Amino acid sequence: MTIFPAIDLKDGKAVRLTKGLMKSAKIYSDTPWELVKTFEEMGTSWVHLVDLNGAFAGEPKNLEQIALIRQNCNVKLQLGGGIRDEATIQRYLELGIDRLILGSIALRDPEFVKTMAAKYPIVVGIDAIDGYVAVEGWGEVSSMRATDLAKLFADAGVEAIICTDVGRDGTLSGVNVDFTLDIARASGIPTIASGGIKDGSDIDALRECGEIAGAIVGKAFYEGKIDLKKYL
Repeated sequence: MTIFPAIDLKDGKAVRLTKGLMKSAKIYSDTPWELVKTFEEMGTSWVHLVDLNGAFAGEPKNLEQIALIRQNCNVKLQLGGGIRDEATIQRYLELGIDRLILGSIALRDPEFVKTMAAKYPIVVGIDAIDGYVAVEGWGEVSSMRATDLAKLFADAGVEAIICTDVGRDGTLSGVNVDFTLDIARASGIPTIASGGIKDGSDIDALRECGEIAGAIVGKAFYEGKIDLKKYL
């Protein structure tokens, strides 16, 4: 199971949110690329990046910081937040991002995502509130169940699904193992757990399932709740 240290970018800084609320942003670094370098030196193979401003705007908003991260660090990078068209996908790939996360557009236009997955390294991001898909920076909740959306991409060639229980994200309240398993089983796609990981016991619980491909670790690391080196 792959561990993905996470960095959320807001106004050029590395932050973490609580339950996806922008007003809850807590700044952890003014130089995100140095933070990625720290993860690299710990031994991580991947870092998970989110352009928070981009998620709300629907277009890239932290390009300068993302470019600095790529220029200064050698880890693989998966990036999401505001990616809505092929031109943006191509732009990020040319920048050196290893794979792109399509979130809101996966609900709005699943056929577009399938087309992109056939051409590029694509991950689908499924964020849910009470089991229903949340989009546009989690500001809107749809009428579609997260598991039903996951099923749409069962044979689409996407590299992975990242599923986030928004209600737990940034709360250190514990990961939703059952929700992650439901997504993995519905889609048959390698599934990455996100939201609420509080300490190493959550990582252990996910690993014990034997069906979960990865876990995104954010606030638990920043708040000193987990020894990340132990799990990388």
